[in-house]
Amino acid sequence: MTIWDVVAIERYVVNPFGVWLGRPMHNRRTLARAFVAKSVYDLPTTECLIDLLKTNRSLRRLCGFESVRQVPSASTFSRSFAEFAAMDLGDRVLAALVETHVGEQIVEHISRDSTAVVARERVIKQKKVAATKKKRGRPRKEEVRPAPELTRLEKQLQQSYRQALSELPRSCDWGAKKDTGGHRHCWKGYKAHIDYADGTIPLQVVTTSASVHDSQVAIPMARRTAERVTSLYDLMDSAYDAPQIRKISEELGHVAIIDPHARRNGVAADKLFDPATKERYKQRTTAERGNSRLKDEFGLRHLRVRGNAKVHMHIMFGVLALFADQLLKPPGG
Repeated sequence: MTIWDVVAIERYVVNPFGVWLGRPMHNRRTLARAFVAKSVYDLPTTECLIDLLKTNRSLRRLCGFESVRQVPSASTFSRSFAEFAAMDLGDRVLAALVETHVGEQIVEHISRDSTAVVARERVIKQKKVAATKKKRGRPRKEEVRPAPELTRLEKQLQQSYRQALSELPRSCDWGAKKDTGGHRHCWKGYKAHIDYADGTIPLQVVTTSASVHDSQVAIPMARRTAERVTSLYDLMDSAYDAPQIRKISEELGHVAIIDPHARRNGVAADKLFDPATKERYKQRTTAERGNSRLKDEFGLRHLRVRGNAKVHMHIMFGVLALFADQLLKPPGG
């Protein structure tokens, strides 16, 4: 069995019919399989993919092209990629894979983390909303002041995950994040938020602006993942240390193990976690390994498209390849 057999992306692609005038359109199913090959071979550009398809007969036939003449041009690949992004092909295929291969199992740990996605496009400046000035001091007698606005996390507790995700910023902007060594890194582009099951199996992906804080995506992701699989523990780093996130984990019947934030607690995690919890928290490295493989082996570093929909589709091709690759690994491999 190969990665293409596991992903079977052609099952979710419908070829266009009813084109009576002009040149017949290329088979979208073979193009989708070719994009999976691009992620599997970690190819930086579509031109590299076309060259490989023309020279590698086995790969060409595996994707569905019988001869070199059938390999489309770069413009055809670009148009089909835009079609796949518009139909949310990546999310549909991943949801089906999770239902088929993970859905009936009990997932012990859900490891949640984000990773930077560097883009080559202009930053879209966000319109600043003028903040209303608050009066200082105590209110006067019989003075009624408006209640403070709810924070995003407080709103998300009352929203469906679809509504919460729709309100998140999606455009390209600047982001900053500290690595495990405490060093600050800045980048221009997007941020991919991913939930992983044990065995580095990705369960869902949300692509937002780079400036979106990790905690702002945790609640809708938790609810969405709970619809796909049954899990026991939610493992997250200190960026997710918020009472609202812990509350939603409890409501879903999960045990939240979150690295306490130093500014919130002032105590190191080693002193707050008991030995068993500390050992279980180590399983969160599943997310770090998955994000590293996406960047080093499945094309996440080679982003050449623009716009959130296309960027998300690029990420999803790599995620689908990672899902199949991890599934095909022998136990303990």
